[in-house]
Amino acid sequence: MQNNEVFKNPLSLQLDPKLFEPATTQEKAQQVIMRDSVSFGRDALRRLLKNKIAVICMAVILLIALIAFLVPEFYPYSYTKQDVTAKNLLPFQYSQKEMAKIEKGEKLFPHIMGTDSLGRDYAIRVIYGTRISLLVGIVAAVIVVVIGIIYGSISGYFGGRVDMIMMRIVDIIYALPDVLIVILLSVVIKDVVSQSKNDLIVRLGAGMVSIFLVFGLLYWVSMARQVRGQILSIKEQEFVLYSQAIGASPARIIRKHMIPNCISVIIITAAMQIPSAIFTESFLSFLGLGVSIPMPSLGSLASEARSGLVSFPHLLVFPALSIFLIVLSFNLLGNGLRDAFDPKLRS
Repeated sequence: MQNNEVFKNPLSLQLDPKLFEPATTQEKAQQVIMRDSVSFGRDALRRLLKNKIAVICMAVILLIALIAFLVPEFYPYSYTKQDVTAKNLLPFQYSQKEMAKIEKGEKLFPHIMGTDSLGRDYAIRVIYGTRISLLVGIVAAVIVVVIGIIYGSISGYFGGRVDMIMMRIVDIIYALPDVLIVILLSVVIKDVVSQSKNDLIVRLGAGMVSIFLVFGLLYWVSMARQVRGQILSIKEQEFVLYSQAIGASPARIIRKHMIPNCISVIIITAAMQIPSAIFTESFLSFLGLGVSIPMPSLGSLASEARSGLVSFPHLLVFPALSIFLIVLSFNLLGNGLRDAFDPKLRS
């Protein structure tokens, strides 16, 4: 009988085909590892939400914003109302006049953070100061983003002599001593603005307008450099060359093709700019160059609390704690945004 079975040479290095069999369809499907197709923004949001510290910071910022903008609408005390019989009260303490009203059956809302040296409720003043700090941070970030994007885009797109001249201007601004220039500009601009008869400027106050102008004049250079660097790396891409070949204008190319590809850098830089603006505003208000009286600011509250630091330390603790929470939350959120939009930069 003839045997058709083929015997494998034991000294051969070839694999025996009997040891293998075709994979089933189910087994093939199990080996396919593929993520769902998502947009860049949604993918970044997914990575951001996985960052627990960033999520906690977002919740803290949202809570602070809700308190700052909603609580004053129904809070029973005003930041300007004074009661000479309720000076320098401790938290949840009542004056003798208020105690007499309570004994008569009248209900009074407690002074959660006590009162200041003029008998004003300190909690509502801290809340209003927090509102001012958040407004300054957001508006300053918007100003910096707008100026920085326009300046950096023009410099990076046209290049050559235009880029050289514009970047030398940026270098000059970088070389200026920030603190000295900020104080000088704040004093000069505050004097000019205080003489203005514009209704909007009068409502905002000379100090607030001067802070916005200072940020518009000085603090856009970092954003401009970041955007310029991105534009320089993008403008040699094929889609930009194609747009130039079909006759698209530089403004359209920058607006439609380049800036959308820089959005991650813009968001990260803007998020980092907000705590810097808040800290600068608090610093100027601490020196008396910020928000005009009687509008409170966290910096001005801290400055007023210095005189009674030994006897009433809580008057300094509350505004300082507010500044600490806001600045820390925005900084950690900025780090989370950086990791989400560009994982390669993750530290």
